[in-house]
This record gives sequence, C-alpha cells and structure tokens, in this order.
Amino acid sequence: MPPPWGRGVPGNRWDLVAAQPAVERTVSVVVAHYDQPEQLARTLTALRRQTWPQDLLEIVVADDGSPRTPVVPDGVRLVRQDDRGFRLAAVRNLGVTASSGDLLCFLDADTAPEPTYVERLVRLPSLLPEAVTVGRRRHADLAGTDPAEQVAAAAARHPLPEPSWLADAYRRSRNLLDADDRSYRFVIGAVTACSRWFFDRVGGFDETFESYGGEDWEWASRAWTTGAVLAHVDDAVAWHDGPEWAGRDEAEARRRKNAETLTLAGSIGVAGSRPHALIAPRTDVVVELASAAGPAAAFVAVDSMLAALPQARVVVPREVLDVFAADPRVVAEADERARVTVLVPTPQRVTDPVGLRAAVADVLAEPVDASGAPLGTVDLGGVVTVSSGRARLRERRWGEDAGWRREARPAPGLLPVPDEPDLEAYLGGWG
Repeated sequence: MPPPWGRGVPGNRWDLVAAQPAVERTVSVVVAHYDQPEQLARTLTALRRQTWPQDLLEIVVADDGSPRTPVVPDGVRLVRQDDRGFRLAAVRNLGVTASSGDLLCFLDADTAPEPTYVERLVRLPSLLPEAVTVGRRRHADLAGTDPAEQVAAAAARHPLPEPSWLADAYRRSRNLLDADDRSYRFVIGAVTACSRWFFDRVGGFDETFESYGGEDWEWASRAWTTGAVLAHVDDAVAWHDGPEWAGRDEAEARRRKNAETLTLAGSIGVAGSRPHALIAPRTDVVVELASAAGPAAAFVAVDSMLAALPQARVVVPREVLDVFAADPRVVAEADERARVTVLVPTPQRVTDPVGLRAAVADVLAEPVDASGAPLGTVDLGGVVTVSSGRARLRERRWGEDAGWRREARPAPGLLPVPDEPDLEAYLGGWG
C-alpha cells in the first residue's frame, strides 16, 4: 500500500519540515492500563484538556486484565483482555485494533500528558507518514494529588529526576536527527506516536514479550529497519507517576534489565545488541547468492563470504542447500528484517575482505554527502551490490527520487569462481 499522504525525506531528515504546522487528522490515543484507577483518571482528564481538536481525538483504554473493570467516562472506548501476566505488547495491539484514527498515540495509564502533548507529538507523523516520534517523559510523585488538577501544576510540587542517560542521548543526537541503528533505545513506548499506515507496515508489538520492558525497543528497531524517520519532540511532555527504573531497587532493576537484554539479543540483529560470537536469530546482513553452477562453486563463494562476514546469513539456491546443512547461517529464504543485502548474482570468492566489509559498514552507517543524501547502495566492481533495506523500502514507496545515493567502487578483493573450481586447492591454500 502506498503512503496515504505527505512526502518522504532523505535518511532521517525530519528537520526539512521543521517549520511546517501539523495537518489535522484523526488521532487515536491508546492508553495501556492495569489496575491503576487513580492514575487512569488523571490521564483521561488530561486527554480531555488537549489542544488537538476533540472531534478528531479518539481515546481507547486497553486493559490488561485488571481485577476490576476500569471506569471510563462517556466517549472513551474500553477494551479488555484476560489477565495472563504482563502482556503490554498484546494489550497495545488490542487497543490499536479497536481504534480508527489516522494517527496513533501511545500512552500508559500512569503517564499523564500536558495540554499540548498530542498536538506536538503528532505533528511530524501528520506530515511524514514514516515518522515515529517520542515525547519527553518526565517524572513526579503524583500519589495523593487530585486527578482533576492540571498535571504540570501537581508535578511541579513533587518532581523526580529525569533519566540523565536519556536526556544525554537526545542532546547528542540533536533530538534523534542523527539517529542510527541503535537509537531504538531512545524510543519510549509510553510516549510514542506514528501513523496507522506505518504501524501496519512495521507490524504490531511483538506479543511474545510477556515481562516488563523491551517490547517498545524491539518495535522501534523494526520500525527503523522498515524506514522510520525517528524524532524526539522535546516539548511534547507527559508526566510519569513515579521514578524511572534506575531510581528503584538496584538489584531488582539489574535483574529485570538483564532479562530484557537477553530477550532483545535474540530479537535485534544490530551490533551492540546481538551477541559478539554466538549465532543469534536475527542478523544485520543477508548475502544472497542468486545462482551457482554446482555445489563446489557455491561452497567456495559461501565459505569465503562467511569468512569475511561471519555474522551474516547467506541465502543460496535450493539445489545446493544440502551442501551447507551443518551451518545454520546458510538458508533458503532471506530475513526481510536485515538492514543490508549483499547481492551476489554469480559466485564470487572473497580474497581480501577489506572492500566488502567497508561497503557493508558504510551502508549500515548511512553517511550523508554534502547535499545531505545518505548512502543507500554500493556497487562493487559490477559483480556485488551492497544495498540498504531502508533505502530500498523508501524507493519502493516514493520512487527513485527518495534521496538515497549510489556509489560505484572497485572490487579488487573479489574474484569470479569457475563453474568447477579446484576445491582441494581452495581448502589447502594453494589455489
């Protein structure tokens, strides 16, 4: 399905529309809730004070099996799921399914927005359908305060520290304008917005996450791979009732964080998130060998490619797949979530990995040239093409003028493999 409105931008250049006002569209706010009646009342009251037109604002409370049915005002839709433990990912998906807005805004029941929150957070997605925005989640001790009071006034009397690591990350990245493949760590699900169209392209939150934390980061990583434009909207403020995890019991916080990191290590194939040497379910790089004259030629090409890119997956023609039965990195179908594809039309032997590794690293990094165009494709000697999955998706949506550039480079470290190579000489090191 083509984008429903707006335009694309090169790379992550949301600043190109920084001066444009929001386009008024319908917004669905999905509020995830579990047994938090006072906090829910505060958040729903705050949503009725939003500056976004109320006739364009739909509120859906998605309840994760609270022991008592939540009480919601007229005009607020309530959907529920059975209590089968912590299922935040599933309940957010449930709320999305029950909603109808062009734009989606996610909140948690314990996170109450200031009046301009929705207006500011949805501005970019209303213009750029690939935009994923994250607001500023501040912290305060709101226990015992009147839910009807203006949230900023109540929070001002009982503020708690903001997480410095997150504030530092936003500052270093210029509010995510300089986002990269690990910037998913700065997308907080409780203060996130996107278009429904893009949410559907990414797919919902992963419902296998059934413990605290990680479901938002996994989704944000998928969003980036799917071509998201990430932005932090510093003046879209919502107040979380209570400290962040770093301000709670240290041992419990570490245990939970380790459990989350182990889960994400199996879900995100990005260097810095995946294992250093263990084979993980996800990978950043897929090599596609389109053809091979026979098993020996495929063997040389695949073996030398994996020597150069040991964390990659290699897709081979089914007729030679049995040759690689012992290696789980060699498969018959590509992982569509890989961020880089190395297309090898005919078998090539990697004799020197420097050029290939540099091309892969550069496409992963998306460096921009003087015109601001990010690198999307590197052609190595006309025999191997290294391309960005983000660039391919953007070009599919917006056409060849999506703003990504292509480079041609020599490939001295790649040699064509004969139809019937001397396999003994290759393995023995003399040919």
